[in-house]
Amino acid sequence: MKILAIETATRCQSVAIVDDEQILAEDNHPECTSHASALVPTIDRLLKSLNVSLGQLDGLAVSIGPGSFTGLRVGLSTMMGFRVATKLPLVTVSTLEAMAWNLRGENRVVCPTLKANRGEVYWGLFQWEGDHLVRLSDDRHGSLAQLVDSIKGKAVLFGEGWLTSEGKLKELLSDQCIPGPEEAMQPRARSVGFSSLSSFRAKQYAGRQLSPRYVQRAEAEVQWESRVQKPSVIR
Repeated sequence: MKILAIETATRCQSVAIVDDEQILAEDNHPECTSHASALVPTIDRLLKSLNVSLGQLDGLAVSIGPGSFTGLRVGLSTMMGFRVATKLPLVTVSTLEAMAWNLRGENRVVCPTLKANRGEVYWGLFQWEGDHLVRLSDDRHGSLAQLVDSIKGKAVLFGEGWLTSEGKLKELLSDQCIPGPEEAMQPRARSVGFSSLSSFRAKQYAGRQLSPRYVQRAEAEVQWESRVQKPSVIR
């Protein structure tokens, strides 16, 4: 099954064409300044390198978030347009779940992380059981303290959320924290493609109405935390 997979949830733009679990072509741009202008030309270049057209593929897969508002909108709208033009089935994949595929076969709990606003992070907890990825938590959004509280035992941490807060997380988690390898830090389209395969096989395709997955904390929680942290004024 030949699948075009894209990842635009962060500044890293990644495009891959996979055939089941074989990578046919791939392009990873770690610091893309404009997904809107670079994505379609990159896809076109990869298709031409294989001498195939978009319509000759079997499906489309896209990372749906959490992540950058602009990047996610560009990636999703592009793939929705391709779906209309080609009638190919489309599968959406959690960005964090796809990142867990960067560490396929890891025997410890894996915790992919992404940056969020206000110094907070997105994260999820996963466990590999043989070739099967088990989700241990929903995609989460919160403070570093909340991330730390969610980890029971040792876990492999990786991703941009880890990279920007490595020192603090090491301090808070101590020997519970196992840094992931450098090659796993960035989201990868190949992992989006691999993660989508089970949905394609089960014909669990995306519906007509789609929007990026923004994992947000409850507004009441944010307001309560703001009041607690705000210094009192002594009169």
